[in-house]
Amino acid sequence: MTDPVQDDGPQPLPPPPSAGSGYSTSRTVRTGEVDPLRRLRLDSIARYLQDVAGDDLEATGHARTDPYWIVRRTVIDVIEPISWPATVHLQRWCSGLSTRWANMRVRLTAEHRDGPDDDGPRPDGLVETEAFWINVNAHGVPARISDEGFATLSATTETHRLRWAAMTTPPSVGSTGQDLPEDRPHILRSTDFDLLQHVNNAAYLDAVEDELMDHQDLLRQRHRVVIEYSHPVVPGSSMTIRRRRTGHRLQMWMTVDDRVAATVTVTGQPDARQES
Repeated sequence: MTDPVQDDGPQPLPPPPSAGSGYSTSRTVRTGEVDPLRRLRLDSIARYLQDVAGDDLEATGHARTDPYWIVRRTVIDVIEPISWPATVHLQRWCSGLSTRWANMRVRLTAEHRDGPDDDGPRPDGLVETEAFWINVNAHGVPARISDEGFATLSATTETHRLRWAAMTTPPSVGSTGQDLPEDRPHILRSTDFDLLQHVNNAAYLDAVEDELMDHQDLLRQRHRVVIEYSHPVVPGSSMTIRRRRTGHRLQMWMTVDDRVAATVTVTGQPDARQES
């Protein structure tokens, strides 16, 4: 498998092997998961991915054999936005793996219902995602996937030698430069931290949503979000965000103690189309 390329023409994420592949579930979009324009937020999508991952582990019995996973990267392709009110159907399957990690695809399709201010029907929503998950032990150290877990995951892919390849770029060394706005702080809250005492991966996307308030044009077109997590952020940390907008691309670097904790790219695709 080749990782999706983050450039001016991102390649579509791989389709499911079949309509019934993997694990499927549904959920209702709630008002607390959307922005003032009723759009399902990026952090909400990330939480959906966490929830369906946990449900998948329970359904397959691997919550016992492989209970701990951390996310190294998440790719979110918003092809047709999901908005409230709606029912979202989630299909999750493995698109590539190795002995310690796996790429997990989740397709989100939404059946929109009439909202209180709708003038007419809204098109069904479609969001494609892929996350690079690392299997870890109770101390957060990478560990081999169990034989049972490997057999289940490999059933939907022929890629059993998945390798890591970054899709984002590090910030330039030195000063912010004349083409960059002044770095801004991002306040971390106690609710941002998970059971491993790290900032939850979905909480990083709260900062992305804040930044996108100034880049609404990217949200009005099909767009791809790539977030890669480099270093865990623990309670008591102070986070600073550097960002740069170039054409249809927004880049963000979240730093703690002068070390990049996460890198984000949001790329608009005004003329792109993807078949579902």
